[in-house]
Amino acid sequence: MRFPFLFFLILASYSLMAQTPRSYAAYKTLSEIVIDGRADEEDWIDTRWTEEFTDIEGDKKTKFSTRVKMLWDEDYFYIYARMEEPHIWATLKQRDTVIFYNNDFEVFLDPDGDSQKYMELEMNALNTVWDLMLVEAYREGGHAVDSWNINGLKTGVNIKGSLNNPEDEDIFWEVEIAMPWEVLTEASETGEIPVNDFWRVNFSRVNWDHSLKNNRYFRKQDENGNYLPEYNWVWSPQGVINMHEPEHWGYVYFSDVPPSEEIVFEIPKDEAIRWKMYELYRAQKSYFKRDGEWATSVAELTGLPIWVEGKRVEFQIEKHSAGYNIIVESPFSGNKYLIKENGDFMDITKTKEIVND
Repeated sequence: MRFPFLFFLILASYSLMAQTPRSYAAYKTLSEIVIDGRADEEDWIDTRWTEEFTDIEGDKKTKFSTRVKMLWDEDYFYIYARMEEPHIWATLKQRDTVIFYNNDFEVFLDPDGDSQKYMELEMNALNTVWDLMLVEAYREGGHAVDSWNINGLKTGVNIKGSLNNPEDEDIFWEVEIAMPWEVLTEASETGEIPVNDFWRVNFSRVNWDHSLKNNRYFRKQDENGNYLPEYNWVWSPQGVINMHEPEHWGYVYFSDVPPSEEIVFEIPKDEAIRWKMYELYRAQKSYFKRDGEWATSVAELTGLPIWVEGKRVEFQIEKHSAGYNIIVESPFSGNKYLIKENGDFMDITKTKEIVND
């Protein structure tokens, strides 16, 4: 027996959780950027901020303010973040340790927007970094490749206050990052800098309640010795407490004009098709969890027609021995897209053969 209305409710709940991802136009800088954590070059000053970070689950005000700026040139993708913080502390000093056990700033990059082969960078107020590659999405059992490094990475931290000093109140800490395109484009299908194109990007700030012992900072614990939950503040809301759902990440458009000019970037309508495909992918997971098999039609998942940007869109499910494919032709562009059971998203417009592994 099937319960399409139940799965329609599941699908609708994901739609409500997942707000439209945020977007940002990163301008091209022609001046030298010195990575010292201060972002005081003229192009940085002329560059607009992102929106204030919000709680990871949605539109909820955070305890402290966080904002980001972005620039790029032929060699680097530049990121600058400023984080208000009355108590700036950090303890981890070894590269590729789990940096989010301290308060940290994190960068997530998915060049192709396929939720596979994406990159993550974490850093704390000691300027200790953890850079890693996820060849397959973490939610699908993918493992972090800690041995992968962003060779040529430059990072800087500046503190308005004092580090690891509980006897005063601090104002903010700021980070500046230069990520070499030579390394970042390894995860891109084209291997090229996305000039006048976009990548899926998000930023996260992990913040912990703290306690003091012998005048030193520690993550706060309850009476049973369990750490209190961390705060997760992000640029583009995820809708769930999980950064490893790249389909919710924001859109960064790399414009080839300088910061003194203005452009308007609008997320292409086909991206709304992609978001809907990921909703169906998650609904399939719920269906399989209950019935032990995949749905063979979208009607089994929704019970109702699907509309995207005012257009009725027909999604097809092809079940095969290893799982399934969801396939659609965009009414906006005519392009054909496919998403597999592991969440791998593909543009198959120019490909007749469907990969079933």
